[in-house]
Amino acid sequence: MNTVDFSRRVSAKIINADISAFHGLSAISNYIPVRDEASPKMLQAAYEAMVAKQQKETEFEATFKAAADAARQAEVEFHDKVMAMKESVRGQFGPNSDEAQAVGYKKKSEYKRPRRRSA
Repeated sequence: MNTVDFSRRVSAKIINADISAFHGLSAISNYIPVRDEASPKMLQAAYEAMVAKQQKETEFEATFKAAADAARQAEVEFHDKVMAMKESVRGQFGPNSDEAQAVGYKKKSEYKRPRRRSA
């Protein structure tokens, strides 16, 4: 029996070939497995478990994507509100105030004055 390697998934091409082989087994009427895990009953149970877990994964992916979109939207809304607050503080107290500096702006007087360049 193969050891389980969770670092990589089985490719879709191989899974589709396995599913085709499993469905092809129903055409064989005199199949008698030597190993228990190769019996049609065990194969059917493993197939149903795989499909159920794939469906659960798809549901979780959809939930995750919806949560990520909601979080992204909340981040954008928060950023917009913070920018409005900063502009409001700058408008109320002026660009050279301590209040404007407290919300993250640099005071206007702290900028270097432009110098003339000699040619």
